[in-house]
Amino acid sequence: MSDLNDGRDGRDEYDGRDEYDEGDGELYDGLLEEELRQAAAILDPVPAELRRVAVDAFALRDLDVRVAELTFDSLVDGIPVRGETDPPRMLTFQSDGVTVDVEVTAQGLIGQLLPPGPAGIEVLSGPRAHARLTADDMGRFTGEAPPAGPFALRLRTGREVVVTEWLRA
Repeated sequence: MSDLNDGRDGRDEYDGRDEYDEGDGELYDGLLEEELRQAAAILDPVPAELRRVAVDAFALRDLDVRVAELTFDSLVDGIPVRGETDPPRMLTFQSDGVTVDVEVTAQGLIGQLLPPGPAGIEVLSGPRAHARLTADDMGRFTGEAPPAGPFALRLRTGREVVVTEWLRA
């Protein structure tokens, strides 16, 4: 046998480099990603309802919105009152210059904006139709139906749009 053919069938020894250059790497990554997407779609498909909720949530986004963070929740921060079997849930959200106080009861929502002033308020609750409320000149608002499940409030004043964090009723 010759030294030229020692059983390797003409292949060079592996030198630790990948078999494609940088230009082919993006193509390979793209093909691998597509194969993984197809496998996930077959083995663990996203439920249609969840996909619809995700698309609706994306459609609800506002690019110029300010987010009001939850700073007080009576379920976490409140002191229990003796004898009260179903106390209302008190929430406070704050953003730069805007405070939203909300009381969630079995009868609905009661709230106030600070500084006081008129505003349009939407009770966001995922794919369901949004309840529309109006804050008066004193910043007070009420809603007849309590939110069920995750909800957030979108406030539209004359100057800005503020959305509260999402939480469960």
